Amino acid sequence: MSSALWETLSAARDLGRLHDIASVLIRYGFSDLVRRLGMANALERAGKVLHWNEAGELARLTPPARVRRALEEMGPTFIKLSQILATRVDLFAPEWIAEFEKLQDRAPLVPFEQIRRQLQDELGAAPEKIFAELITKPLAAASIAQVHSARLHNGDEVIVKVRRPGIKPVVEADLRLLQRLAKIIEAESKEMRRFKPREVVRQFTLSLRRELNLATECRNAERIARNLKNRPEIVIPKVYWEWTGELVNVQEAIHGIPGRDLQGLDKAGLDRKLIAQRGAQAVLQMILEDGFFHADPHPGNLFYLTENRIAFIDFGMVGHLSAHRRNQVVDLLHGLVEMDADHAVEVLLDWTGESKINVENLKLEIESLVDQYHGVPLKELNISTMFADMTILLQDYHLALPADLTLLVKSLISLEGMGRQLDPDFDMVTEASHFLRRALLARYAPDLLIKRGWRAVASGLDILTGLPQDLRQLLRSARRGKLQIHVDVTQLQSFGNQLDRATSRLTMGVVIAALIIGSSIVMTVDHGPILLGLPIFGLLGFISAAIGGVWLLISIWRSGRNS
Repeated sequence: MSSALWETLSAARDLGRLHDIASVLIRYGFSDLVRRLGMANALERAGKVLHWNEAGELARLTPPARVRRALEEMGPTFIKLSQILATRVDLFAPEWIAEFEKLQDRAPLVPFEQIRRQLQDELGAAPEKIFAELITKPLAAASIAQVHSARLHNGDEVIVKVRRPGIKPVVEADLRLLQRLAKIIEAESKEMRRFKPREVVRQFTLSLRRELNLATECRNAERIARNLKNRPEIVIPKVYWEWTGELVNVQEAIHGIPGRDLQGLDKAGLDRKLIAQRGAQAVLQMILEDGFFHADPHPGNLFYLTENRIAFIDFGMVGHLSAHRRNQVVDLLHGLVEMDADHAVEVLLDWTGESKINVENLKLEIESLVDQYHGVPLKELNISTMFADMTILLQDYHLALPADLTLLVKSLISLEGMGRQLDPDFDMVTEASHFLRRALLARYAPDLLIKRGWRAVASGLDILTGLPQDLRQLLRSARRGKLQIHVDVTQLQSFGNQLDRATSRLTMGVVIAALIIGSSIVMTVDHGPILLGLPIFGLLGFISAAIGGVWLLISIWRSGRNS
């Protein structure tokens, strides 16, 4: 595996980045991992040049802390990856999730002189001509972009987000390396295959590439603004499209109380309970009704405004749910909230795919999980705890959440945590139950039933009208002798392999028996060459029989272990 992996990873364009990653891994004590991944040359160069060791502070760090620190130093791609890993409560223990969550999307400030040329190229003019005022000192610097305050000539206050210069080639190299690594892990590790690493990396790649395009963030913001237009209490920043593109976006500046400033919220006389309720309703509508949601609704991405309004910012990371997946989520949450184990079990069975599990035991476990919440007042139910219990159950049965649901789980957990910070009596389950009932009723609305009925009729008619042509093609192929039937029976193939191995062992056993009998006969003959006082041919026959017998025993023992 090691040499094959190194050959794959040694593409010339990625060697420099590969060396950087190997150097960080070595510094944090993962030199053995570097060797196992086949990056021996990078390991040797980094060790000679930097003379790193595992002594001191780094050696005293816990494994989750070391991984988190290494990811942080490896740059923006891996910082973003850690944020995705923090959503995989179905894969990692709580101490790992806690470390991943510490990785904030921050980065060193880039001097304005370094981004001025990029800003000018994207705006099509010198920044001084576009803005009446532009503050060169950044408001914030994240791994992907840096934010500055500005004022337009018409007096509008805006924020200008500029992508970090040179970030795209680094991110693309990292994504290529992650894709290759996921492919090898999936091919080599049966245990890791169930977590679908290639699918996880694919989802991550799509998300990160969208985030690299700063215009995409603005399109996300406007889409969510349209979906929430019936909620005037939710504010989404206005986008100034004439100065927005892939490298730069310009949005309305939001002036309010930062989401983390709860004391400021109280001083302004705002209603915590009402704000928590409005925030929950907005996010639940995004998830359960619109299928397009803000994937990171933590306090840092919120502002509280007058009249108990809430402003959402930073739509770089969003989640998508297809109608089918949304129905599954509604069924699962409805099963948990309404204590209906059958609904929850059916959804989990759909998500297991081809995994071999004991269905009856899974049903019993789900029923037990749901039963422990029976009779508990709704406001005392905790969705975070319910998901944590569900996660333990998934791990026990070696199941994993579909990759497109990880952001959803994280959003719901973040939403409930934020709601309880605002209002200790916040009742997430009650808020969710209203949307769940509405979503279930919406499935059976007359217009949707008619639409589904017409779709089914149209599909059936397509099959019927195409049937004569399909039959003609089938008969034509049969007449020409080109009709082929492929039957892939995995169990039959496995049986054939077992039969082949059994036949080989039986043949070997017959040969060994013949050697023993023949050697015994030879031993009774007085003539012929002698070794150690015994006929040499008889002695060789017994030795060959002994070797064959040992091989036969080892083969049977190994077969027993693998079965």
